[in-house]
Amino acid sequence: MSIATRGRTRPERKPRSTGRSLALLGPAFVAAIAYVDPGNVAANLTAGAKYGYLLIWVLVLANAMAVLVQFLSAKLGLVTGRSLPEMLGERLRPGNRRAFWLQAETMAIATDVAEVIGGAIALNLLFGIPLFLGGLITGVISMAILSIQNRRGQRTFEFVIIGMLSIITVGFLTGLMFTDVSGPDALSGLVPGFDGPETVLLAASMLGATVMPHAIYLHSALARDRHGRVEHGPKLDRLLRATRFDVVGALIVAGGVNIGMLLLAASALRGVPGTDSIEGAHAAIESSLGPSIAIIFAIGLLASGLASTSIGCAAGSEIMHGLLHKRIPLMVRRVVTLIPALIILSVGVDPTLALVLSQVVLSLCIPFAIIPLVRMTSDRTLMGAQANSTAVTSAAWLAAGLIVALNVTLLWLTFTGSA
Repeated sequence: MSIATRGRTRPERKPRSTGRSLALLGPAFVAAIAYVDPGNVAANLTAGAKYGYLLIWVLVLANAMAVLVQFLSAKLGLVTGRSLPEMLGERLRPGNRRAFWLQAETMAIATDVAEVIGGAIALNLLFGIPLFLGGLITGVISMAILSIQNRRGQRTFEFVIIGMLSIITVGFLTGLMFTDVSGPDALSGLVPGFDGPETVLLAASMLGATVMPHAIYLHSALARDRHGRVEHGPKLDRLLRATRFDVVGALIVAGGVNIGMLLLAASALRGVPGTDSIEGAHAAIESSLGPSIAIIFAIGLLASGLASTSIGCAAGSEIMHGLLHKRIPLMVRRVVTLIPALIILSVGVDPTLALVLSQVVLSLCIPFAIIPLVRMTSDRTLMGAQANSTAVTSAAWLAAGLIVALNVTLLWLTFTGSA
C-alpha cells in the first residue's frame, strides 16, 4: 500500500469508531422517557404557575441525582448480567420478596395512573375526546408501541421511543421561544428554599417525577438486554464509557425539558387563574402565546403519555419477573394496570391533582430502589473492579439521604395537617 493510500484510509477509522460508539447508545434515552412523563408536566407547571422560579433548584438537584442513579443501574446490569429486580429476588426471603413487590407494584400503578391520565388530557385538549375514552385510547395505542418491542426487538423499540422523546422536547419547549424568562429570577431559583408546606409537597412531587423508581429498576434490564453480561476487560470499560455518555446525554435532554416547563409556567402563567391544572395551563398558553403553541404543547403531552405508559408497563413486567419469578404477557399486564387509571377518570377525580399525588407516591417509593442499588454497586464481591469508588458511594448515599429526608418531612406535614 502506498503512502498516499495509507494517508487516505487513516482518517476513515475515526468515523467508524464513532459510529460503533453511537450504536451503543439508546437504553438511557428509553429510561429518560420516565423523566418527562405527564406527572412531570403537572408538577412543573403547578410549581411554576404558583411559585414562579422558586423550585428550579429541586429540578437541578433531582436531575443531577438521576444521572448518578441511572448510571449505577445500567452498570449493575452490564457487570452482573442481571437486573436490579432480579438481584433483589435472589437476595430477599420469600416473604420479604412479596412485600417488596407489593410496594413496587403500587409504584407501577401510580406511574401508570399519571401516564394514562396525561394521555387522556392531551386527547381531550386536541380533539375534545372525553377523558375516560381518551384513557382507553391511550392504553390501546400503548399496546401497539409495546408490540414493537415484542416483534421487532429492542433496537427498533429504542428508535421509536427516541423519536417520541424528540416530539416531547419540541412540544414542551417551543413556547419558551415566545416568552420572556427573567434571568435574575431564574438564577435566584437555584438557591434552595421553600415557601410554606405546599412547596414541600410540590418539591416531593417534582422529585418523584424526576427521579423515577421504575426507571431505576428498568434501566438495569435495558442495559443487560442490549449488551448482555460482559466480562471484565477493555470491552466492559468501553461499554461503561458509552453508557456514561448515554445517561448524561439523555438526562440533559430530559432535565432541560423539565426546567423549560417550569420556566414557561413561571414566565407566562404566573398569577393566571386556573394554571394549577394542565387544562388551565393549556388555556393560558393558548391565550398568551396563541393556538399554534397550545396545539404543539398538547401534542407533546400526548407523546409523553403514550411513550411513558409503555415504558412503565415494561418496567412493571420486569419487576414482577425479578421479584416473583413470574412473567405475564405485556399485553395482559397492560390491560390490568390500565384499570385503576380508568376508574379515576370515570369517577371525576381532578386529573391534575391525581397526577401530582401519583408523583408523591413515586417519591415515597424511591428509597426502596435507590438504597439496594447503592449497596449492590458498592459491593466489591459482586462488582469486582467496577464497584463504586468512595466518592461515588458517598454521593449516592447523600442523594438517598436527601430523598428520604424530604419524604419524612412530607409525611410529617401531611399527618400533622400542616400541608
